[in-house]
Amino acid sequence: MISLDLNFNILTRDLSHYLENQVKVGLFGSGVGLSLVLGFSAAYTCYYLISVAKKPQLISGGKKFYQFLKEQCPVVSETYYPTFWCWESRIQTLLRPFVTAKPGVVYRNELIKAADGGQISVDWFDNDDSLFHPDPTTRPTVLLLPGLTGTSRESYILHMVQQSRDLGYRWVVLAKRAGCGPTPRTYCAANTEDLETVIDHIQKTYEAAPMMAAGVSMGGMMLANYLGRKGRKTCLKGVIVFSAGWDVFECTASLEKPLDRFLFNSYLTSCLQASVHRHRPVLEKCYDIDHVMKAKTIREFDERFTSIMFGYPTNDDYYRDASPVHKLKSVQVPMLCLNAADDVFSPSHAIPVEAVKQNPNLALLITCHGGHIGFLEGLWPRQSTYMDRVFKQFAKAVIEEGGRLKDLS
Repeated sequence: MISLDLNFNILTRDLSHYLENQVKVGLFGSGVGLSLVLGFSAAYTCYYLISVAKKPQLISGGKKFYQFLKEQCPVVSETYYPTFWCWESRIQTLLRPFVTAKPGVVYRNELIKAADGGQISVDWFDNDDSLFHPDPTTRPTVLLLPGLTGTSRESYILHMVQQSRDLGYRWVVLAKRAGCGPTPRTYCAANTEDLETVIDHIQKTYEAAPMMAAGVSMGGMMLANYLGRKGRKTCLKGVIVFSAGWDVFECTASLEKPLDRFLFNSYLTSCLQASVHRHRPVLEKCYDIDHVMKAKTIREFDERFTSIMFGYPTNDDYYRDASPVHKLKSVQVPMLCLNAADDVFSPSHAIPVEAVKQNPNLALLITCHGGHIGFLEGLWPRQSTYMDRVFKQFAKAVIEEGGRLKDLS
């Protein structure tokens, strides 16, 4: 607390000096304006330190996993200080793509043939200059699944690739299909066939290399659904998911509130429609694309396209199957889940706290603020975020100390 007081004193001293030298007349010249500014600054700082900056809540279904995280990932016990001028959830969510830097990464693309004849695109970052793991046959591999409309060029992807590069690991980004192949098909959170194909391909290519996975937003939902279906029958040593939507019904209801519909829902719907439009010549042979293009929300898009494509009788059936909350009891691989309590994409009342408490392989890390894939920190959050730090520490712990997690039951 001494450092916080010192920083605040320096801030107010510098602000006072600036105002006294730049503003000589009028309200500030009388000293009243300066008092108001300093008073507001002090009040805002007190509010921020008391109500905004808080330690995250760590919840685990077993003492062993809980203790492992406390020892190997100190970030889970540290106070999270959101960027003081944009800690509100929607602002964090909207600003992250614009304020965070995009590290330069050169990928190697590979097309993997799917069971139905289609192609799955993956981007590799081989990290052949790795000092810690120079042997490519044993170099640890991290598989990443981006969000709903994300690619390997998203800032949050590039930052985690950079973290993996620093650790000496190999990185693979799963790019979702978009209607390729003889059977027109895109992707959804409930279907994990392409994910299984990619994991099997990586494992066969580097049999001696340990592998873990990270999923962001819908990518995290897909990973959780995959683990729930596979149980112990997976080569993944550990999984971390960020800003996952645990109950799709609650997620869509939250995004349909007027402000969130305006800020997020309409934009994401248009992105999904743009993806469909790019492959319209193929998709319109099987679907009413004109009807799809008139959708105003994600729910309407799913009703008219996604649920039909994947053979669900109703959209409710699809949403029920896509909700990872129903499969958490079957997860048999260590999985850490980071969510912000103020995430409008995944409302706090739908975060599966009780389900996590029933499974020793699961842990939840809940911050009071952070928005959706936000977690900005620092005065000017250009570089790593709180989310990046959680990822780096957990990835290193799983790869290097994963032996301690073999039997969490």
